[in-house]
Amino acid sequence: MNPTAASSLPPPALDGLRIVEICTTIAGPACGRLLADFGADVVKIEPPEGDPVRQLGSHVGEVSLYSSSILRGKRSVVLDLKTAEGVQLALALIDKADVVLENNRPGVLERLGLGYEAVSRRKPGIVYVRISGYGQDGPYAHLPGYGAICEAFGGVRHMTGDPDRPPSRVALATTDYLSSVYAAFGLLAALRHRDRTGQGQVVDVALYEAAFSQMESVVPAHEKLGTVPMRQGPNLPSMSPNSLYPTRDGGFILIAANSKSTYERLVAVMEQPELLTDPRFATIRLRGEQDNMRAMDALVGRWTAQFDGAVLEATLQQAGVPASRVFTVKDIFADPHYRARDMLLPVPHPVLGEITQTGVVPRLSATPGRVRHTGPDLGADTAAVLRDELGLEAETIDDLFARGVARGRTVVDSL
Repeated sequence: MNPTAASSLPPPALDGLRIVEICTTIAGPACGRLLADFGADVVKIEPPEGDPVRQLGSHVGEVSLYSSSILRGKRSVVLDLKTAEGVQLALALIDKADVVLENNRPGVLERLGLGYEAVSRRKPGIVYVRISGYGQDGPYAHLPGYGAICEAFGGVRHMTGDPDRPPSRVALATTDYLSSVYAAFGLLAALRHRDRTGQGQVVDVALYEAAFSQMESVVPAHEKLGTVPMRQGPNLPSMSPNSLYPTRDGGFILIAANSKSTYERLVAVMEQPELLTDPRFATIRLRGEQDNMRAMDALVGRWTAQFDGAVLEATLQQAGVPASRVFTVKDIFADPHYRARDMLLPVPHPVLGEITQTGVVPRLSATPGRVRHTGPDLGADTAAVLRDELGLEAETIDDLFARGVARGRTVVDSL
């Protein structure tokens, strides 16, 4: 939703929810961004050098395009948590918050005096959302873990790519983003409990467990049958036709004829009715057997190669067969559906004028999310937060800046 249209909307769903984010890189900040999109007041505490996410991805001059999106809607406060005064300021902000969102390695916040046990004694209703590689306990809890590492440990990387090649990776932070959604879900469940009982709790999200949760069909099959599935390339395991198929113009189209009725519609478009009576393809289960899958995919691939992708896509969609060309981001920018649903969202930017960001997900009919502002500069809100939230005088804030405890714009500049 365009920020300029926000004034006429009702208060967002999470209006009034106060969150202190002590996170770096992707999973934690992505969770904070999701919550900020729906109205939560997210105060992001950054170290003096800033969240490393500000250095990731593409830049225009000194403007980080990634951080302009993943930090959107938040307030940036720079505190040096290696100093006692910085920790005390962080505690004062947490005292006014409902939630602490953090993705440090287990034990880091405890060593700083910001752990859950210490804080919950002074604020029993506080909810701590803790995202880490391997979880808060267990023999591997102390290990560092990024999303890619945890995909390997969680079994997902073994399943990704072509069977005749080493495991591949999706060139996106899929496990981090999946973990961020689990974290937001856990946060809301914990707040519901707090609203009933007054008691907070810890929401423990492990990246490897978020990745492993995708193995839901694999786990019982291994336990009962001993199967260890292999990479399937573009195919959906035990399902055909459901794969990428070549088109005449050199592209690919994904066709997913999973159900009986959808398969029948695909066969009708192909004008090959004999595929309905071929005993290899008579049922979903038979079409999912390895040799039959290969035969089916070869037949469909020979047929799709006769048509240009856009024409074939339109024909299949009109016939009720789920299909899509493999879109590049350039294709996405040209597609009307993305624009119609505000998924390519123009957001005002103080340096670039305007920057296109991904839209708000999910869509709520009564209290939709919105983008209030682009990701702030490092420490842009330090002075204002210390003044307005903690009641510090300008002289005190300037002294904290001078001694490196905090960093940001001067009080005058932040007005």
